[in-house]
Amino acid sequence: MSESAALSVSSTKEHIKPEGHWDWHIPTPFSQAVKAGRTIYLGGQLSADEKGNVVGVGDIEVQTRNVFENITKLLKAAGASWKDVVKLNTYYVFNGTGTEAQEFWEKMTKVRLEYIPTPGPGATAVRVAGLMYDGFLIEADVVAVIDE
Repeated sequence: MSESAALSVSSTKEHIKPEGHWDWHIPTPFSQAVKAGRTIYLGGQLSADEKGNVVGVGDIEVQTRNVFENITKLLKAAGASWKDVVKLNTYYVFNGTGTEAQEFWEKMTKVRLEYIPTPGPGATAVRVAGLMYDGFLIEADVVAVIDE
């Protein structure tokens, strides 16, 4: 990439950190989202309040709804909506097996589907051993592309 092309790309970046949105409990340089041209990259969203405390401890449905509402707010702040999402990554914590694991995943997915239009984005759901702090059950990030 030529130097002028690199400068052009970097000059179109907008860092999105809305007032009142959850934030880390220590100062960090991370943005909640970055809009680069027509593409929006949302960082991992957690079920947290403005001070970074877990909302909905032990309840995957409450946490999933809170995470997806956070994503909705960030998309809106960037001039986008769920119809613009092209990739969804979901990470969830569950230590059970068999039918318990299936039921947990179904509860989470039922809430996720309230937000996803048809046809939906490419999506991945990964079961993990843990997230940033104990109590968080789900984290999700998206990439969106705004139509011209």
